[in-house]
Order: sequence, then C-alpha cells, then structure tokens
Amino acid sequence: MKFKTNLKTSNNLIDLTPLVDVIFLMLIFFIITSDILPLKSLNIENPTLAKDSSPLTTQLLVVMDAQHVIYVGSKKVIVDLGSLKEQLGNEMDLLKKQYGNVEPTVVVSVDRRVEYGSFLRLFSIVQDCCPRLRLVYKPNDDQNGEFF
Repeated sequence: MKFKTNLKTSNNLIDLTPLVDVIFLMLIFFIITSDILPLKSLNIENPTLAKDSSPLTTQLLVVMDAQHVIYVGSKKVIVDLGSLKEQLGNEMDLLKKQYGNVEPTVVVSVDRRVEYGSFLRLFSIVQDCCPRLRLVYKPNDDQNGEFF
C-alpha cells in the first residue's frame, strides 16, 4: 500500500522555534540551580562607635554571625565553642611561626544581632587564649559622643 502525500520539500528556511525553546529552558534551569551568593562572603553588621582605631599587622580573625556560627582565621574555618580554644591555639602557633614569634592580636567581630550571653561566652574563651584582643566596630558617622 502506497500513500500519497501533498507535502512539498522546501530548502528555504529552517524552523528555529524548537531550538529557541530548548535554549530558554536550559537557561532557566541553570539560573535556578546556580549559587547566587558566594560562600566566602559573610554579612556581618558590626555595632557603631564614635572612635577610630589603627590597623594591626599580625592578627587572627574570629567572627560570629547572626546565626551563632563561629569562623576562625583567614580561611574562615567553622568551629563550635567547645573546640574554639584548641583551634585558636593552633592558629596562634601558625602565626607565631610565620611572623617570627610576634604575638598576634585576635580580632573579634560579632554581629550586633547576637545575644549578649553568646557574645560573653565567645569573648571569655578568646580572652583566656590570647593576651592581645581587639573588638571590631563600625565608626559612628555623627561625632556627638553618644554610644548606642
């Protein structure tokens, strides 16, 4: 049995509509599944004070964000309060070896939304480990001497 068709072959244009549909679907898929924010950026809101402080050369950074996650060092290693003292000791030893037995300063940056009790627990552990300590704050724009 032979069937007769009325379709004529045309070599003029190729229909690109299905290709465009597939490209848009792939674009939407990749946009939705990609990471919007990089993991290395931390959104920390520091409290404001009316003083400026001078930068220090050898320092070890300890950060506590609003979700009470503690990051230590330049590589932002996540630690808990139980192992913070040990991690600080290791990082201090590495900095002493790297900078020739210069006592590093521990810079503590705590988000202003952290409760006072959590801040005090972190501060007491850091103070026990390190004699040189510095708190990070954002300088207040208005210089009227008030502290909030």
